[in-house]
Amino acid sequence: MNNALRKMHPVQRLGWVTLTSLLVLALGVVWDNWGDLLGPQPPNTALTALTAPATEAQIEQGRYLALAGNCMACHTTRGGTPFAGGRRIDTPFGGVYSSNLTPDPETGLGRWTAQDFWQAMHRGRSPNGRLLAPAFPYNHTSVITRQDSDAILAWLKTLPPVVQAQPAHTLVWPVGTQPALAVWRSLFFEPSPFQADKTQTAEWNRGAYLVQGLGHCAACHSPRNALGASGAVSDLSGGLMPVANWYAPDLTRDAETGMASTPLPEIVRLLRTGASNTAQTSGPMGEVVQHSLQHLKDTDLQAMAVYLQSRAQSTPQPSPAKAQPARISLQVATLGGKVYENQCLQCHGEQGEGMKTASGEVAYPALAGNRAVLLNDPTNLVQLVLYGGYGPATQGHPRPFGMPPAVLELDDRDIAAVLTHLRTRWGNQASEVTPLQVNRIRAATDQ
Repeated sequence: MNNALRKMHPVQRLGWVTLTSLLVLALGVVWDNWGDLLGPQPPNTALTALTAPATEAQIEQGRYLALAGNCMACHTTRGGTPFAGGRRIDTPFGGVYSSNLTPDPETGLGRWTAQDFWQAMHRGRSPNGRLLAPAFPYNHTSVITRQDSDAILAWLKTLPPVVQAQPAHTLVWPVGTQPALAVWRSLFFEPSPFQADKTQTAEWNRGAYLVQGLGHCAACHSPRNALGASGAVSDLSGGLMPVANWYAPDLTRDAETGMASTPLPEIVRLLRTGASNTAQTSGPMGEVVQHSLQHLKDTDLQAMAVYLQSRAQSTPQPSPAKAQPARISLQVATLGGKVYENQCLQCHGEQGEGMKTASGEVAYPALAGNRAVLLNDPTNLVQLVLYGGYGPATQGHPRPFGMPPAVLELDDRDIAAVLTHLRTRWGNQASEVTPLQVNRIRAATDQ
């Protein structure tokens, strides 16, 4: 072979080497995604699952875990049958449609075995070996145990079967093709079965399991690269959510979320009700609280709070930079004050002090010293002013106060001025918001 290579023309030699390299890479990608199917197979526990009926305890556990994973949110169309799929999930590369999780034998999970479901959860692969689009967060579901996977399927099998085929994805070529998905997965996906940290308590490990696994918190709270890959399942460093266009704050940075310094009962309260003495949820996080977190056991919410606070407290916090007062023109300052007086003062107070109910609960949050107001990225503020915001209606907070949309009343210049007003008054020291920033955020949201 070496003699044959030496006798080749240099161009031929380069072409042969390139072809060989590509072939080796292709084989590596194939092995990475389907290699486990080629080697010795583990005992077929699915046969046992098929012959042994699920217990009531297992079914109830599956129902609870599906709530913890907020599965219904993606697998239910607006006004549609729960878990019947068909909901469009927009990505920067096109639309992905969720699958039917009801036990219909033709269009749902009726013929799936426990092993099939485990392969989908653990490896992001359908029973026929087809790779699933990563809009399904299988990097996170790969964290969960086989026992929990089996319990979820046992509960799904008790749902009424619904005939509803999954629509074809509308991803741009070649993103949705199997070769492209295989390459993407080889670059960015590796199953991450949960490994308990023996130096931590059982409560801490339970919280880590929920946050990294079914909670899939890093799917929003970590940055995504140009190819749509998020950080590791434990990455909570914050990031802008593509298409949805909300900024998920850094959960390890106290200046953004207060996780390191907020008392644990208040963190639990925020997760359970969507509101606490110092924070309120809105946007995508409000939906997570409403459809998932409020239904979890207090012990699990406590475990999640313990884990999140530990992560924040163990992360080195940057020294607070001495912010220089923003140089605001008289025109912007005057306009911002006028818009605030007309639109915001009645609820948030003359000094940004907010308003409480007669029972002492926060009705409208204080804007002075508010971490959400001071975020470097003003995306969430612009979203709230444009489209309004209402906290989740939960058992612990059934009648949340809200903010009406101003999209038809305020233009980009008005919004930029009033947000600059909020960020530079009452001791707040944050950067100015410009009309160009507002315009870009509005345009990205309206796509």
